[in-house]
Amino acid sequence: INSKASGYFSTPIPTRPFFYFCIDRNNCKSQVVFDSLKGSKKMSDDDEIKIRSLRPVLIRIVAAISAALAFCLGVYLLLDAVRPNSGLIGFSFLLVLPAVVCAFVAYFADPWREHTIRVYLLVPLWLLLAVMPVSIIFLKEGAICVVILSPLWMISGMAGSGFTYWARHRIRDGKKYCMALIAIPLVSMQIEPMIVLPVSAFTVEREIVVNATPDKIWPLLEGIPDVKNGEGAWNFSQDIIGVPRPIGAKLAGKNVGADRLAKWTYGINFREQITQWEPNRSISWNFIFDNLDGWEFTDRHLLPDSHYYGVTDGGYAMTPISPSQTRVKIHTSYWVKTPVNSYSSIWGEVFIGDLEHNLLALIKNRAENPSG
Repeated sequence: INSKASGYFSTPIPTRPFFYFCIDRNNCKSQVVFDSLKGSKKMSDDDEIKIRSLRPVLIRIVAAISAALAFCLGVYLLLDAVRPNSGLIGFSFLLVLPAVVCAFVAYFADPWREHTIRVYLLVPLWLLLAVMPVSIIFLKEGAICVVILSPLWMISGMAGSGFTYWARHRIRDGKKYCMALIAIPLVSMQIEPMIVLPVSAFTVEREIVVNATPDKIWPLLEGIPDVKNGEGAWNFSQDIIGVPRPIGAKLAGKNVGADRLAKWTYGINFREQITQWEPNRSISWNFIFDNLDGWEFTDRHLLPDSHYYGVTDGGYAMTPISPSQTRVKIHTSYWVKTPVNSYSSIWGEVFIGDLEHNLLALIKNRAENPSG
């Protein structure tokens, strides 16, 4: 390794890349060097390089990550206690906190300010890998919540660590810089209640062509009371993340005002009150979630009728496209009230779209194979 500073010297050692200290015998200063060591040459007696333990470096990195996790936990508990209905869906937790934490860890773990931008931008990934199991196991956050937040934390974290990389040689007082970082989310938490979050409404639609006439499909739209295990279609949300699947649905009454009673896995039950009734053409309803038992499969932040997210209505519509084929369309409408409504709508398309795709596949299979 060739050092740019005069008085530094070393001899190649036949081993893989690693950290070690080089000592300048004139100035008695040390620095961490990281490079690929190639070749094989014994250290001469004239070489006064002392290969020191990685322990101080690793301790510093572990300490930075531990301090960051402890700070995140403190902010989490504070927001959950002070604003239980909205604190964890605000911009302080979603955007500010990950940027600040990653900036802090990136600065603290590189005291000699010599790592590349790539190393800095990987800091959010390592932190996220540490945060995910803690969130699921100890904080009882659902897998859906963790999946939704991960990209936001990654992007915000990369912005924070990237800023530290840009500013690292401009920072004159590291202690003041770290204290300023810690203060940022605390200040934003005071400002956040003064900001009115926008409410955005979205509708997710899916459709499928069924080889059957509308009169054969209509009874299935009224409800399928006995959904068998394995029916429907494979999808990311239900088969990978673990979102519930339908077990059955039945109609209590006929026409507008009747209730369609839905039962899903995890013990989830809800009502769909009919608002539009056109036999062999369309059926629509309003969702009524008056029984939230079973929703612990996710967490309290993603209930279908909460302060910042609500599923409102849905329905089916049929359009004949040939004497033996019918296009069946399903729609589900919902609203969100977050600092990142457009981002939330992307996950709405994924999760709700997968649920709708599964329901349409179930209807198609039953209509085309009535004996099966």
